[in-house]
Amino acid sequence: MDTNGDGVGDLPGIIERLDHVASLGVDAVWISPFFRSPMADFGYDIADYRDVDPLFGTLDDFDRLLARAHALGIRVMIDQVLSHTSDQHAWFRESRQSRDNPKADWYVWADPKPDGTPPNNWMSLFGGVAWRWEPRREQYYLHNFLASQPDLNFHNPDVQAATLDNVKFWLDRGVDGLRLDAINFCFHDRRLRDNPPKPVELRAGRGFSTDNPYAYQYHHHNNTQPENLPFLEALRALLDRYPGATTLGEISSEDSLATTAEYVTPNRLHMGYSFELLTDEFSAAYIRGTVERLEAAMTEGWPCWAISNHDVQRAVSRWGGPDAGPGLAKLLVALVCSLRGSVCLYQGEELGLPEAEVPFESLQDPYGIAFWPNFKGRDGCRTPMPWDGGANAGFTSGTPWLPVPAPHLAANAGLQAADPDSVLNGVRAFLHWRDAQPALREGSIRFIDAPGQLLAFIRESQSQRVLVVLNLSPTAVSMALPDFARGAVPVIGHRLAEGTLDARELRLPPHGAWYGTLPRGRA
Repeated sequence: MDTNGDGVGDLPGIIERLDHVASLGVDAVWISPFFRSPMADFGYDIADYRDVDPLFGTLDDFDRLLARAHALGIRVMIDQVLSHTSDQHAWFRESRQSRDNPKADWYVWADPKPDGTPPNNWMSLFGGVAWRWEPRREQYYLHNFLASQPDLNFHNPDVQAATLDNVKFWLDRGVDGLRLDAINFCFHDRRLRDNPPKPVELRAGRGFSTDNPYAYQYHHHNNTQPENLPFLEALRALLDRYPGATTLGEISSEDSLATTAEYVTPNRLHMGYSFELLTDEFSAAYIRGTVERLEAAMTEGWPCWAISNHDVQRAVSRWGGPDAGPGLAKLLVALVCSLRGSVCLYQGEELGLPEAEVPFESLQDPYGIAFWPNFKGRDGCRTPMPWDGGANAGFTSGTPWLPVPAPHLAANAGLQAADPDSVLNGVRAFLHWRDAQPALREGSIRFIDAPGQLLAFIRESQSQRVLVVLNLSPTAVSMALPDFARGAVPVIGHRLAEGTLDARELRLPPHGAWYGTLPRGRA
């Protein structure tokens, strides 16, 4: 919410809406970057890690937010963008001046090839070559994202020390956790070897499309280097000095599930999430396979799942199409919240918001502007939260930075709060119900075979064993419960479209669900 009329949400606006967040029963909020920035990539290009950009408020506002959240029992996680800075950061402004200044080796600089071309074939995730020429040094600098986001040289121990000191600044201020943006991008291959080409039939990835030249390579050398592991251990050692503080790494690599398992260990990150469920593919088989692969690789870590975030099309539209209804919106929240691990719910998911149609002339996202119309960018999931049915949905008294679409206005939080059958009240009920189920909070997970678009698995803790069956399809489906499920007792109160059990046949309505406690001691 925007409190000063400039059309951009701010920290005081978060404070004003924290009661809504608390009503959901969530444990924490993750706030995207609010640090000083020229906003070339909406704050993911940081110019000062230790101050709040005036666009969002002040350090005092952040301290008030932290105090209010803690008073409501909500922990606060902040985004930390460690792998790169803005080109307006004081470190880079000094580094680019010459090859012999105190910050000369703080970024990834490289000489051109004899013909003046970049040092290797690395490509930027946001399109085009990942190198930008700096005439003052007569060298190229690396940018894995925008050219205005130069990559730090983490091979320099001074960079690592300064980065950890910036993290410490916020931990000392009282933050409860860090969401670590692109955490596997901190290190690059010292030898600057070319990335190998990727065959045409394999040019698919998470977070980028096949028409992006980034898809043409295996990214073996510009990220996910072995040197990152000792740095993560140093970061964890710092976090361990602050009891209860946690880390959540965003991981996008050639094999994100394997990297997540490698990064999330007792001496590295507490949690990690990838883009594996942020895809267009929506099937029981795909979800089962994805979770089982991570479970097999992650022998000692704790996963975190997300099906929506600020970088991908909203899940209701991505997986349900333009005519998806509230039943799917409720089921998707239940789905991700029933898997083993922590969960990130993106703002507006609790309202079942569809992807917004943003016309080209209103786009703000440089990624979308560059790849329009094949890829329309990320603005469709970033439009303002609709709080009420008034002008600009109660988000701002001014002109919002992105337009509020009519379908969002009709799904505003105030209207849904008054409707007992709304997505909002369904999500509230489900999250509070989940909190009373030990097996869903902390239990193991084991999938069982189920027909078609039924997803079935067992969650088991020391005190509870629950069979979960979810119907991902818009049609009614039945299945015969296996022998071990005889005597299962439905667990009621989740407020989803509920399946019925007749003898051993389980019938589920469209986008329905069934949770049942199982007798212990059976397979």
